[in-house]
Amino acid sequence: MLNNWHTMIQNKQVEQVSTLLADNVTLFSPVIHTPIQGKQMVSMYLTAAFHTFLNGSFNYDREFTADNAAVLEFSLNIDGIDINGIDMITWNEDGKITEFKVMIRPYKALNMINDQMTAMLATLQQQAMK
Repeated sequence: MLNNWHTMIQNKQVEQVSTLLADNVTLFSPVIHTPIQGKQMVSMYLTAAFHTFLNGSFNYDREFTADNAAVLEFSLNIDGIDINGIDMITWNEDGKITEFKVMIRPYKALNMINDQMTAMLATLQQQAMK
């Protein structure tokens, strides 16, 4: 599963994210207090995140793995702000992501990312309605 994830990120193949998600996947966002559930909604949020994060400076710096889980530490720069975070990913026996948890620092980056992702989500929702 991790190889597929890294390939998707490296090639910026954001349209393929849903192929890696289980139907009952749950996303824990650093800015939304309630979990985001279901393949369609999580796919939309991760797509917005990719458009925000994959700006050329994004990099996974370290990786910690277990049998069906991984913690991926990342760094990037947006608008002159150095950002660090982790993606905590759990997957099932079929290799589909069942849980995705994101943590980000510093606080001012979190606010900026929230604003950018909110705008991207609005765009994605408008496109889906067409």
